[in-house]
Amino acid sequence: MTELTNNIKEEEFVIEHPAKELIRKFLKKKPAVISLIFLLILVVIAIVRPAPYDISQPDYANVLSGPTSEHWFGTDEYGRDIFSRMLHGTRLSLSVALVGVTIGAFIGTILGVIAGYYRGPIEKIIMRITDVLLSFPGLLLAIGIVAIIGPGLTNVVISIAISGIPNFTRIIRSNTLAIKELLYIEASRSIGVGDFRLLFKHIFPGTIPPLLVSYTMRLGTAIISAASLSFLGFGASSKNPDWGAMLSTGRDYIGLAPHMILYPGLAIFFTVLAFNLLGDGLRDTLDPKLD
Repeated sequence: MTELTNNIKEEEFVIEHPAKELIRKFLKKKPAVISLIFLLILVVIAIVRPAPYDISQPDYANVLSGPTSEHWFGTDEYGRDIFSRMLHGTRLSLSVALVGVTIGAFIGTILGVIAGYYRGPIEKIIMRITDVLLSFPGLLLAIGIVAIIGPGLTNVVISIAISGIPNFTRIIRSNTLAIKELLYIEASRSIGVGDFRLLFKHIFPGTIPPLLVSYTMRLGTAIISAASLSFLGFGASSKNPDWGAMLSTGRDYIGLAPHMILYPGLAIFFTVLAFNLLGDGLRDTLDPKLD
């Protein structure tokens, strides 16, 4: 009985040890940890939206005023509190990026796994379409898609998703090609394991680390794309703004009220930087070759 208990404890240690080791390695990446904390704060702000002022209520006595104790980030051309509007825009900016990248990652992962596993005509068709999409710069592709299907936040999400699919497809395909040649995959195939089970139970889990890293870094790119599309007038409106829409409005008053573009610009900069640093930290943590 004692020996059985010891064996169970040893097995539990073996199961828990890799996760604890990954957490320990990640916590050593200080920039990544700070970035994660910053992003978690943004998520809380996006959920709670603790805006001290009504974002649509004008105050014509404080038009274009600079930062004060009442209005920390100043006011806009209608006297609306910029700090409150930025807090409100956090949800829009993050949600558009998260939903768009998640859809792109889901579709790209499926296509990448299929292309890497089956090869042949299926792979050629998928990868040629991927090559065509990759021949366009990501932002230019997103602008083209929105120009075709029309403006609006939903269409911005669609454009971000489509522009992200080829990147995920290539990454997952290359990892699938490497994993399918491993011995345990050959052994599973030899005993009659079906393709579906082999793909999503044995091969797909091995693609999760690079997928997670790519997903995190892609979020930063999506934030820039969403802000750029809103800046050009394809995304959020001034009544329900995100950071890009606030930049678009502020450019007309850059000489009179530079604070109107300063704070939304800093929000975009630090958020994108945080996603990139978090992605670097995850890559260093999950890649065994970097030990």
